[in-house]
Amino acid sequence: MPEAPKYLLEETNDFNGNNNIVVDKNKKALKFIDDVTSNADEVQKKVLAEILSRSAHVEYLHRHGLNGCYDRETFKKVMPVVSYEDLKLDIDRIANGDTSPILCSKPISEFLTSSGTSGGERKLMPTVEEELERRSLLYSLLMPVMDQFVPGLDKGKGMYLLFIKSEARTPGGLVARPVLTSYYKSSNFKDRPFDPYNIYTSPNETILCPDSYQSMYSQLLCGLCQNLDVLRVGAVFASGFIRAIKFLEKNWVLLSNDIRTGTLDPKITDPLVREAVLKMLKPNPKLADFIEAECAKESWKGIITRIWPNTKYIDVIVTGAMSQYIPILDYYSNGLPLVCTMYASSECYFGLNLNPLCKPSDVSYTLVPTMAYFEFLPLNRKNICPNSVSDPDVAAFSDMKQQNKKLVDLVDVQLGQEYELVVTTYAGLYRYQVGDILRVAGFRNKAPQFKFVCRKNVVLSIDSDKTDEVELQNAVNKAADHLLQFDESLIEYTSYADTSTIPGHYVLYWEISQSRQTPIPPSIFEDCCLVVEESLNSVYRQGRVSDKSIGPLEIKVVENGTFDKLMDHALSQLGASINQYKTPRCVKYGPILELLNSKVVSNYFSPKCPKWVPGHRQWCIHD
Repeated sequence: MPEAPKYLLEETNDFNGNNNIVVDKNKKALKFIDDVTSNADEVQKKVLAEILSRSAHVEYLHRHGLNGCYDRETFKKVMPVVSYEDLKLDIDRIANGDTSPILCSKPISEFLTSSGTSGGERKLMPTVEEELERRSLLYSLLMPVMDQFVPGLDKGKGMYLLFIKSEARTPGGLVARPVLTSYYKSSNFKDRPFDPYNIYTSPNETILCPDSYQSMYSQLLCGLCQNLDVLRVGAVFASGFIRAIKFLEKNWVLLSNDIRTGTLDPKITDPLVREAVLKMLKPNPKLADFIEAECAKESWKGIITRIWPNTKYIDVIVTGAMSQYIPILDYYSNGLPLVCTMYASSECYFGLNLNPLCKPSDVSYTLVPTMAYFEFLPLNRKNICPNSVSDPDVAAFSDMKQQNKKLVDLVDVQLGQEYELVVTTYAGLYRYQVGDILRVAGFRNKAPQFKFVCRKNVVLSIDSDKTDEVELQNAVNKAADHLLQFDESLIEYTSYADTSTIPGHYVLYWEISQSRQTPIPPSIFEDCCLVVEESLNSVYRQGRVSDKSIGPLEIKVVENGTFDKLMDHALSQLGASINQYKTPRCVKYGPILELLNSKVVSNYFSPKCPKWVPGHRQWCIHD
């Protein structure tokens, strides 16, 4: 099995303009990718054997009858395919302080909180110390790939807007936090070796600032001060980057004043942030005049290339739910390439995009066979999904049926077929259903390349939030109870993730009985908005309260008979049959949205933020 290129992670202070070292490092990284994709099945066999041999005495494997057998055939025969709920009791034991080898032979170092939800709250994904090296390895492969397509990126800087989120501790004392927060707070990131391809405009102190306003302000200020050095800009999600542009639109007067005077706004109170920013902040009236002139213009079309003129691409995730942000990114950037570099989750880091300048609709990810053991559950779906109305050529997956329980290996997937990703990791997940739906788009050597299609069962998403149909239904039911005091009831509803506002927000279309002549007071519908928000998961509520990445929920009341017209449209235009049709719980298709919006008689917003407590345990631990 090709060894992971440790030299990619070793500290190297010898660059100092020595281009030969950079070129050699990049060549070795590309050779590693070529080696592992050319020998994908052999690598996968050895990865599985290594995971199982390390975990030979783990309780979970013994429970299922895998007693010292490391071969793939036995593993597939005795180990079940599982979801989070199947592991919850074991995870709760670890969270409560049980240090015995339940899932993994190595100590669980922390929990990574998944943005996917279980029972309305974050999932806790176990991890071990060595996973940081594995994540760092994948990061180290990104720029060697990018350098093939955009040369000269070592001659400037990246303006990446990166943020940490709140963390907590389980009853047993383990930290629980999002995977990116874990990585940014690790020595792998904070003490990363010098690399001319990975110089950021943001000092570490600004990224690690827990206050979202201070972090955003200081990172943008640093990016503006170094505007001519910036060759690439980005954030993790497209939504986060657009939020930064909107922040600039609101605060450019303050930011340009700081640049003009060489001082830092008093609202920035974090001493570490102030010290780091003031080191690079010098009075620059000419730059301040330039920024003010550009930002004061009526149109912000192309603002990215106007302020950061040397920018070559935007590095953000625009696949899946993030694709809704592509038009506004194109507007702000004058059509700069939108680059999706890697595919990762709380459970595992998976792979990378080997053709990063492709169109967003063509993005596919090559899974790196050393990261974990990958299996794939073949999926079947109906041509018309009864629970979602979207573009006619994009089916939804809330009613997918498994063709069978026989999983296929990485090298055995079929071109064009769709699968649910199943992983076995070094950190104690065995045949775990990730919930991502992937389509095979091609192959790199013997390794398949996958397009991300969607998250299974997710109907609404604005940022890192994921709301499924059951959770939405329960939230709407609680809110609709407020109508009963007026002898009214909710007849039907659907939803929409509206990203035309920044931040984006959830919209619910409600058709109510409206039998009374006296209208229901607006305050009641506003209360309904808040009840829905209070009933949604902690990831959503954190986005509303702390991250400010989600706007107030909106209810649009539509005319009676609107949902009958929606059904008529589905039957006549989308080819559904009367037997198949069920009211969609989420809509995306333009003509459907036009129909719904044409029937709106009133609309209401949540009057305040829902409850969310930073650092509060966002999960239930069994006694």
